[in-house]
Amino acid sequence: MTQLDVMYRFGAAPSEEAIRALGRIREIYGIRRTEFNEADKTVRVEYDATRLTEPIVHQLLRRTGLDVLERVSLLPPQPEPVPAAPTAS
Repeated sequence: MTQLDVMYRFGAAPSEEAIRALGRIREIYGIRRTEFNEADKTVRVEYDATRLTEPIVHQLLRRTGLDVLERVSLLPPQPEPVPAAPTAS
């Protein structure tokens, strides 16, 4: 089993029906966990990559009625490399 996480940002606040559908998404074989954060407008899904792919997870979220806007990187922003100071010869 290969566990992967993917996070999406959503737009409009989900309806009650969409929230219920999000709760049922965990019943799908291969979905391990969902984390819904209304304040940040994100939903994070842990899934088994041997059973599902990221595009399938995205489509499953869309089918719940959630207004998925974009995929969010789970990696923290990397600092810009500082150029080395020129050396005097």
